[in-house]
Amino acid sequence: MRKNLQWILGHSSSPDIYPKEMVDANVPGNANLDWAIATDMPDWKYGINFKQYRWMEDCWWLYEAKIPSISINSNETLFFISEGIDYQYRILLDGKIIFENEGMFSQVMEPLYAGKNSLLQIWIAPVPKDPLGEKDTNREASQTCKPAVSYGWDWHPRLIPSGIWMDTYLEVRPASRFEDVSLDYILSDDFSVVEITFSAMISGHKSAVLMLTDPDGNKVLQLKAGESATLSNPKLWWCNGYGEPNLYKWDAILYNNNVQVDKMSGIVGFRKVELTMNEGAWNVPDSLPKGRSPTPITITLNGVPVFAKGSNWVNPEIFTGTITHDTYLPLIKLAKEANYNILRCWGGAIINKDSFFDLCDLHGIMVWQDFPLACNDYRGTPEYLKVLEQEARAIIKRLKHHACLVLWCGGNELFNSWSKMTDQSPALRLLNKLCYELDFDRPFIMTSPICGMGHGNYLFRYSDGREVYQVMPEASKTAYAEFGVPSISNRSCIEAAAKESDVFPMQLNDITVAHHAFTAWDGDTASWACLGIISDYFGEAKTLDDLIVWSQWLQSEGYKCIYEEARRQKPFCSMALNWCFNEPWPTIANNSIVNYPAEPKTSFSAVTDACRPLMSSARIPKFSWRGGEVFSIELWLLNDSHSPITPGKVDVSLEIDSKVYPVDTWCYNGTVANENLKGPRVELKLPELEVDGFTEMKLILSANELSSQYRLLYKS
Repeated sequence: MRKNLQWILGHSSSPDIYPKEMVDANVPGNANLDWAIATDMPDWKYGINFKQYRWMEDCWWLYEAKIPSISINSNETLFFISEGIDYQYRILLDGKIIFENEGMFSQVMEPLYAGKNSLLQIWIAPVPKDPLGEKDTNREASQTCKPAVSYGWDWHPRLIPSGIWMDTYLEVRPASRFEDVSLDYILSDDFSVVEITFSAMISGHKSAVLMLTDPDGNKVLQLKAGESATLSNPKLWWCNGYGEPNLYKWDAILYNNNVQVDKMSGIVGFRKVELTMNEGAWNVPDSLPKGRSPTPITITLNGVPVFAKGSNWVNPEIFTGTITHDTYLPLIKLAKEANYNILRCWGGAIINKDSFFDLCDLHGIMVWQDFPLACNDYRGTPEYLKVLEQEARAIIKRLKHHACLVLWCGGNELFNSWSKMTDQSPALRLLNKLCYELDFDRPFIMTSPICGMGHGNYLFRYSDGREVYQVMPEASKTAYAEFGVPSISNRSCIEAAAKESDVFPMQLNDITVAHHAFTAWDGDTASWACLGIISDYFGEAKTLDDLIVWSQWLQSEGYKCIYEEARRQKPFCSMALNWCFNEPWPTIANNSIVNYPAEPKTSFSAVTDACRPLMSSARIPKFSWRGGEVFSIELWLLNDSHSPITPGKVDVSLEIDSKVYPVDTWCYNGTVANENLKGPRVELKLPELEVDGFTEMKLILSANELSSQYRLLYKS
């Protein structure tokens, strides 16, 4: 029996000083947000209001609840259970400390021996700040397992949540109960048989039975705790685009004298995942003196090499306690619609709630999970390693049963000059050890990027004047685990952030800086608005809507170029993940393809087209063209599917000012499954037309369901 509590909260400068005022609290939730709502503080999303919340990171927060009268039998115990409290806290019952801890991903499960009108209190300490880290930057996060992004990032304001952010409740538990249940399995090499083992930790000496139900609702297996059994011809779990994400349901039932006393349920997807060597990678470097070859990064699912198409996933909300199933659902549906098969849960963010992984299981979205380390030197002090081990164990235990989870990663950009960690860093050696011990069959990599992989660039046009069209064909990476093309946000997103007069004409001010239109990224002080690039192509924008349209045009075509070029480099390349999919608050400009909270930008449609399993594709040398130039492109068929492409043709044409100009026709013989086909180069001397400034030049590849289009720029 579960029972929720009615919580109030307040803040103080010390846990020895009771707050002057207490207000209603939402649990799960965040103390900062509850206080702001109760005291009518301004909307943190708008303008620079978030700066008024800054003082909260240095407070002690007190949560308080009275224990209601609960009838408990002699063979039952009352437990206080919390799935997560953020971040360093102590729990008191009637003024006495019963538990204290540091870490937001570890569960609390404490027996409560409460009397009538007992008082439960939770004091949460100010957010941790590494005194050796640069003040007021995310360097202050380098000795904590809190998300570094909360300390400020190039798309996230400095706004650090605290509070009881996960489900928290009282529960009466019988003396005979499940403490834990696990269903482990081994797939045969030919995937025709799965051996299943049912294990259970049980309080009391009772009998337990597990029943397994297949995706069609048929009961297919029953076994007792400690037993193993085999299932023939299991329906395998596949990622999006490669098959159905088949899930089996299990029910574990605990009996006492043939009477059910406890039950646990869950799902399992049978699949085998490996990281295998990219084709040709053993030959790199190709001359003496030899060095290390690229690290294997091809995700091989059920024996099939998968080209991983997806994005980097970040918190969908700044105040993480407000995240629910309904927060995740529209975003996961959009990821599937975008033809994605993987999301990388980036190491600067939270470890998501269970409903995120449940939805990814259901929709066939693979998950690459970073541990909570990003862009810092997480020094291996005894204090930090103790908390990291506790948190990592909790994370692995909670997530390892999910079919969608295909890869553990130590964290983000740790082998770089700004982090200065190596594979000898104690924190990474510890994480590798824990994954090996607790989740042996799932791959682990130290960080991203590692040898052979790449992060960046994050602009449509580089500082040396080259566009993504020129740079990407010259790149040679086994995986593009981050790349970005920024744009101005949708109008509705901008209006949630500021008045139009604060944003347009767009110039550097407190609001545009705060919402990351300027000085967001040290790689380019004009980021993420990139007004100079936009004006070079299109001229000065007369309206905000013009600026949005032009900017999102560049983002759309830039992302199409990068995704398709990465796919053309298959099989040496096996992954393309843009930075980033979503965002946790309304930006004015960002690399995301989905604005907060779940509104696709124009680029979402472009990415969806570029990630189709089967498509015609063009390698285009540049974005902007003039009349009289020779328009020359290289044709391809891209195939990331189980299916072959049958023989057919691609009719190539250009449309300029509503007039169509035929270019050429490619008659192809088809491809085998999961293999690309390189086609011919086709050319056309562009007509010399008089246009007012510029107009759209549409490249059309007509090939029935494989058809593609590209929006380029034409100038007189």
